[in-house]
Amino acid sequence: MYRYSNGQIILADFKQPVCMNLKESNRWVKKAQTIPWLEIEKRYAALFTNRKGNVAKPLRLALGACIIQAEYGYSDEETALQIQENPYLQYFCGYPGYDDEKLPFDPSLMVYFRKRLTPEVLGEINEMIVRDAKEHQVKEAESKDDDDDSDGQPGTGGNSGTMIVDATCAPSNIRYPQDVSLLNEARENAEKLLDVLHDPADGKKPRTYRKRARKDYLKYTRCRKHTAKMTRKAIGQQLAYLRRDLDAIDGKLSLGKNLPPRQAERLGTIRAVYEQQKYMYDNRTHSVPDRIVSVSQTFVRPIVRGKAGKPVEFGAKLDISVVDGWTRLECCSFDAYNEAGNLREMAERFRAREGHYPSRILADKIYRNRENLSYCNAHGIRLSGPALGRPKKGETRDKAQDDRDECERVEVERRFSLAKRKCGMGLVTAKLRETAAHVIAMSVLVLNLRKIQRALLRMLAYLLEILAQKKNWALVQWTLIILYEINFTAVQAYLQHRAILYGKLRVPSVQGGVHGKTDVNISPETMLDGSLTLLMLGENQKLENTSTCKNLYRYNSQRPLAGVLLDNVKRMVYPSFKRE
Repeated sequence: MYRYSNGQIILADFKQPVCMNLKESNRWVKKAQTIPWLEIEKRYAALFTNRKGNVAKPLRLALGACIIQAEYGYSDEETALQIQENPYLQYFCGYPGYDDEKLPFDPSLMVYFRKRLTPEVLGEINEMIVRDAKEHQVKEAESKDDDDDSDGQPGTGGNSGTMIVDATCAPSNIRYPQDVSLLNEARENAEKLLDVLHDPADGKKPRTYRKRARKDYLKYTRCRKHTAKMTRKAIGQQLAYLRRDLDAIDGKLSLGKNLPPRQAERLGTIRAVYEQQKYMYDNRTHSVPDRIVSVSQTFVRPIVRGKAGKPVEFGAKLDISVVDGWTRLECCSFDAYNEAGNLREMAERFRAREGHYPSRILADKIYRNRENLSYCNAHGIRLSGPALGRPKKGETRDKAQDDRDECERVEVERRFSLAKRKCGMGLVTAKLRETAAHVIAMSVLVLNLRKIQRALLRMLAYLLEILAQKKNWALVQWTLIILYEINFTAVQAYLQHRAILYGKLRVPSVQGGVHGKTDVNISPETMLDGSLTLLMLGENQKLENTSTCKNLYRYNSQRPLAGVLLDNVKRMVYPSFKRE
């Protein structure tokens, strides 16, 4: 049963304790304002067909908790605790006021949130967010281009736009699969199942030789070098032990005893592992269809990628498309597939959204097969990359165009990098097939929310440029030097001095036992918490020996040697200012 919430509240209506003053500039407040909660809630409420029973948690709390978890990589328990302790996160999750008396929900409910918010539902939510963001972009562009007589819109009836596509693998959190370790894990699980089925009243428990099997496994694993002969011998031993355990379990089941559903499913997995390993052992091969690489996550399959350092990855394979900086999850499967076969479907979905085909598709060479090339030629789409086969005599390639296509295609690689480093796609810790697919789809949604936040920051920079031109202010670029590693809160300096910094941080580093310093660039993308981006001073105001410079030299109470100094000040008038 689901009950609609009261809708979006503004920050002024958020009930705060005395002396607590939440800021409108906080990133979670701005992020909450960019999500169409009411429209998403209608789609979420359709998942609850039963009108009876306990009332489910509201959508804003469920979706907000999943976004917070994907943003920070928290566990389920830590996510609930962070929402309980942080007023900004409570506002983002739809609380009417600050409340730290109890947890917002039991941490185990996060599993149900992930099951309800399937990749299909998250895909629809992603489209809603992207559609609203694009409408805001169009309004901003119209306000900027009021004085511009040029028309940048594509011609009617023609293709326009660029779609960038690529595939990657989202690795699951499993141990690197080896035949001996996999058989040992299956054997240990079979012994536990036999312990569950055995009743002391039935007499003596069947002999399993578990101590001897464990000793043989440790003898193999503790050897530094494993020859092929040693590995084959260890696999044969573990297969014999596992076969004996399965025969004992079959004897117990023949007496009319039953296993609980989850343990019965585990027994089926153990039987499949034994059959696959027995087949490879007898036929002296290392491949088998639908090979199981994890006893606990049977849906995970080996994905051959051919990358340097990681020729094979274990997880879900997925395709994404990037159009105008917006990312969409096109396909996700735990079975290996050829990504070139999904190009037509991606182009058709683009046409369904935009009303026309893209003018060009930037992709890897693997997408340039005969079927895709003929499809693109039939619909007036240019597929990047060289022609198939040997170059024709006298053919001249437009290398400048190839270079531009390759440089623009890198955008999809940046999306993959950011999703794996910051949005939870780098290591999927979910244990179920549906929850693992949710984590991947949620990482794509968080990517677009990050883009919206950067767009808001760029809009703020645009307004500052207009204000600077009207006030004839000067812009100052800084180089910051950190003397010691600290937990410095630059937001306080921003609020106190109304300053936004842009420059470099020089932080201490240790490499090979040698202590040194490393420069770290600061950009608006890395300072999304409202800290420092660009300093603006009056035209006649000087920085040397002023209270501003002294106040920005701040010490940390826990580490008295830490501080921030301002150095190498470069002051220039706004029209000639360029970021390095």
